[in-house]
Amino acid sequence: MTDRHQIRQQIRQARRALSGTEQQAASEVIIRHVAGAEHLAQAGKVALYLANDGELDPQPLIDWYWSQGTQVYLPVLHHFSPGHLLFLRYDPDTRLIANRFGIPEPKLDIRLLLPKQELDVIYTPLVAFDSRGNRIGMGGGFYDRTLAAWRQGLGPRPVGLAHNCQQLPAIPTDSWDIPLPELITPDQHWRW
Repeated sequence: MTDRHQIRQQIRQARRALSGTEQQAASEVIIRHVAGAEHLAQAGKVALYLANDGELDPQPLIDWYWSQGTQVYLPVLHHFSPGHLLFLRYDPDTRLIANRFGIPEPKLDIRLLLPKQELDVIYTPLVAFDSRGNRIGMGGGFYDRTLAAWRQGLGPRPVGLAHNCQQLPAIPTDSWDIPLPELITPDQHWRW
């Protein structure tokens, strides 16, 4: 399996096949991994995402962070810079609207905007990963562009979230791909 398109199709199908019970159990285990990692548990400002297409659902983690007093932010498609993300504050009463991909995001309000370099952690969704931290996303490059500063040692720490079934022996990479320094699945907390 070396073709990215084929990988995306197969892994997306596998994660969509997970039952609601399996999804919920995976989300709950993620909280234990995060709570047990001081640098993640004590982060003051974190970016998460709302699950789509069978992605590991971070809503229980969002709820846990809220209970800890952590500020949570969600990605929003940048209106004036295509292919880029903005991060807006997300609270339990935040009004959400569907973006052009049908994914809920906060309504753009400049008062809720946080420059990404002020985040402590960006939890990233992904389609597939390997044991070296390489990842394949949905193909739009949004997170690769967002995490580009991490490659130079700047910006928030990226942490991938995935189901166990999303791991592959090796991921084909391109020069613009940003490997993750950390990834959490229900079975393991990877750090490279």
